[in-house]
Amino acid sequence: MKIVPISLPTPFYIGPVNVYLIAEDPVTLIDTGPKTKEAHEALREGLRAARVRPADIRRIVLTHAHEDHCGLAKQVRDEAKDAEVLVHGWETGHRAGRLEYEEHRQLLVRAGVPDAEIEAMRKMYEGVRSYADALADDEHRELMDDDELEFSTGTLRVVHTPGHTPGSCSFLREADRTIIAGDCVLKRVTPNPVLSPDPVDPTRRFRSLEEYLVSLARLRALSPTLVHGGHGEDVTDYEELFNRYLRAIRERQAHVIGHVPKAGATAWEVSRQMFPDAADVHRFLAVSESVAHLDLAQADGKLVFETNTDGREVYRRRTAEDFGARA
Repeated sequence: MKIVPISLPTPFYIGPVNVYLIAEDPVTLIDTGPKTKEAHEALREGLRAARVRPADIRRIVLTHAHEDHCGLAKQVRDEAKDAEVLVHGWETGHRAGRLEYEEHRQLLVRAGVPDAEIEAMRKMYEGVRSYADALADDEHRELMDDDELEFSTGTLRVVHTPGHTPGSCSFLREADRTIIAGDCVLKRVTPNPVLSPDPVDPTRRFRSLEEYLVSLARLRALSPTLVHGGHGEDVTDYEELFNRYLRAIRERQAHVIGHVPKAGATAWEVSRQMFPDAADVHRFLAVSESVAHLDLAQADGKLVFETNTDGREVYRRRTAEDFGARA
């Protein structure tokens, strides 16, 4: 199976994004890059170097629906004369309706984010959305865990790897245990567990970091020999990266817990302690990371939280009374 990586520029702090051309019948593009002139030109040049025309693409598969990965999906689909677009059903970023703003706002309220900051985040998100064209429901179909994407030379198996987003997917070539992992596996950075509503019950919060740890373990069980990530270089020693991720998560977990005072704190307050210089989109990502680690600490019994009358969740360390109540 011929897998051709194509690096595309993005306007985001993460830098270039890797998309992958499967130059076999049916010609398939995994991720598309953001909707910018520069990314579109780089994609066309990458296809040209692989001797593939845009019209040859029959299938567009999305690892997840963040703008740097899905932004050009509609444009490529149209240029390819209605190529099939596939994405997991738990993703929303590509949809014409997307998730309602109110559902995200409530998550930020619960995290203790002030109203003025929520409004600033909303305006920031509207700007980010301009880097992706939305797809109507009849313009894509759902990927399912363990689906097989068939090619003339073999198959790629869909592996649902939630964490970075609820519907993040990886793709396994079982013949040589090669995986295309999107942002689930990145060599140089630990992916951010982005704050998201639960896809089954949007009034609840998706437990991103807990799910991400399960996804990492699931990939480990596949014994990958080569992992193509969404950004940066390939990973050729997944076991080393897996253990490095676990160490980093444990260290960050201890750091987060250390910023919870005896009286308790909201996720917003913890994020401002941990990332005092965060600005723009980084403030949202800081809140996302703080919520994810606080949720994991609460699930592990290291913290408890209570909801105030104003809807904010305050995390605090467990007391003897809490242990007594648990007993």
